Amino acid sequence: MTASTVARFADKTIIVTGAGSGIGRATATRIAHEGGRVIATDVVAERLDALREELSGLAVETVVGDVSAPDTIAALIEAAGDHVDGLANVAGIMDAFLPPSEVDDATWDRVLSVNLTGPMRLTRAVLPLMIAAGGGAIVNVASEAALRGSAAGVAYTSSKHAIAGFTKSVAFFHGPQGIRANAVAPGAVATNIEAPMGSAYAAGRVGPLLQVVVPPVAQPEQLAAAITWLLSDDSANVNGALLPSDGGWSVI
Repeated sequence: MTASTVARFADKTIIVTGAGSGIGRATATRIAHEGGRVIATDVVAERLDALREELSGLAVETVVGDVSAPDTIAALIEAAGDHVDGLANVAGIMDAFLPPSEVDDATWDRVLSVNLTGPMRLTRAVLPLMIAAGGGAIVNVASEAALRGSAAGVAYTSSKHAIAGFTKSVAFFHGPQGIRANAVAPGAVATNIEAPMGSAYAAGRVGPLLQVVVPPVAQPEQLAAAITWLLSDDSANVNGALLPSDGGWSVI
């Protein structure tokens, strides 16, 4: 961490979802070390306990819950108080690579709920606070699957294309009110998100492509660097962008 970034989030309150592991944990950790007050949420209480212990002495508050649930969103807003400077919608789940011919309703509904509806609801909840304060930054985690149809199953691919569009809509409508909304599009990242091939057809269709075109797996800290840049004033002139952080996968 350089001297120029050490206090980028001083006096700022940032909500981070999926903060118990992977990209969310790395993002929450970096914000806290750069002086920010972090409101961290995850569905697994033990992960948040470990995060709080690791960041003992820094400004970290935790909320256990499913980010797609209205009660969790209400608890996050209550914990944040009357001022939210930034929101990182990181929490997400995969879809077993199920193709359109095989996806079941439960998988579709759950993936869209966590990956799209949850970020929408939380964004909707923080926008009035940000607008009243004259500004704020929102960063959504899209995916390489927001750029192509061959990186995941139909539910995940649809959710990530949608979150990219949602990001642009927020930037368009609320940019004049001081709101910046951007998204990062990771490729393969070393996280605990399970991505089994639940379809023999998908394995035959997608598997050979992934073996050829996917760059080396990134570390969560590399994604956290991009997310915190977009949350910070360093990216003050960036709004409505979809930033690939995929080791060059998007240019193949």
